[in-house]
Amino acid sequence: MQKYEMLILLNSELAEEAREAELNKYTKIVSDMGGTVESLDKWGVKKTTYPIRFKTEAFYALMTFVADGAVVAELDRVAGISGDVLRRMITKTE
Repeated sequence: MQKYEMLILLNSELAEEAREAELNKYTKIVSDMGGTVESLDKWGVKKTTYPIRFKTEAFYALMTFVADGAVVAELDRVAGISGDVLRRMITKTE
């Protein structure tokens, strides 16, 4: 099992309940597939460097977790399908 970080940029126009549900979806995927979520830091709404899908602001969240590669593939797949995720990046940490 490796340690990973997932940076998620969500649509800033989402209601707080919808935003929490979206973030909980990713923590649930990690825990259901045998991984553990170490932290979920919500950075809040920030300006993006360039427009993403015609939006100049996004809600940033950083999730740190320990899991297998299959979990990373599933997180990337689910985030790619979601219309509320503007960008996502998953990196392996030491």
